[in-house]
Amino acid sequence: MLKDLFTTKPKKKKYASIPSEQAKHDVPEGIVLKCSSCKKIMYTKELNKNLKVCMNCGYHHQMNAKERIQSLFDESSFVEYDKEMMSQNPLNFPGYEEKVEKDRQKTKQNEAVVTGEGSINGFQTTVAIMDASFRMGSMGSVVGEKITRTIERANEKGLPFIILTASGGARMQEGVLSLMQMAKTSSALKLFSDNGGLIISVMTHPTTGGVSASFASLGDYNFAEPGALIGFAGRRIIEQTIREELPDDFQTAEFLLKHGQLDAVINRKDLKDTLGNILDIHQSGGEINW
Repeated sequence: MLKDLFTTKPKKKKYASIPSEQAKHDVPEGIVLKCSSCKKIMYTKELNKNLKVCMNCGYHHQMNAKERIQSLFDESSFVEYDKEMMSQNPLNFPGYEEKVEKDRQKTKQNEAVVTGEGSINGFQTTVAIMDASFRMGSMGSVVGEKITRTIERANEKGLPFIILTASGGARMQEGVLSLMQMAKTSSALKLFSDNGGLIISVMTHPTTGGVSASFASLGDYNFAEPGALIGFAGRRIIEQTIREELPDDFQTAEFLLKHGQLDAVINRKDLKDTLGNILDIHQSGGEINW
């Protein structure tokens, strides 16, 4: 009896259960993601509710054109322009048509910019929203034409024009035809401005190349989202050219604000109200709402 009291019973072995392959596939994809900046894991649904701004560090994740429309425009007020316009292959660049078609299937859009008009806090405006998920928001002939047509409609209707940029620059597959969009859109903006039109530019991550060197920088108000990459040539090219090391924050929205190229850096959650206030004060008899 005493022997039984001091005799230790063998412990049962514990085994880690490994989920089966079927169980792994049962977990929905995209339910969580890791912040690109702070690496914190969060629920995708919660991030989307916060307009894709990280709740931990404030990093602004990219939004597509549809998400931008939902976050900025009053419900059911947005009407799209020129939805049917699609890129061709004027230079017969190998594989270009297949790549464009693949992006059409992926994004459910025909091009890298969505244009139209709608109301922001009750004030009607035209808009062009670039989408980096379509050919990296590159500026081809159709992108330039859609933006130009929207500026011309704003001029005809006496409405403001807002551009939200997100682009890797000119579309290489269209060569000089792509570069010509810089001149075309800039000329349209000049005529619009001479007629008293209001131009608001909001640069998001990234805004580079020919887009940053043309219509993105020609607003009466030039804004940007926090941390957005904005510039023409790449950092490495510039360093090799001037043979100097650039600051860590070079070509960020905050750097450009500090050096006078931007009027303000605006958090995405404040953007709708900021745009609404600007549209308000530019109405006949409008007032500033602080």
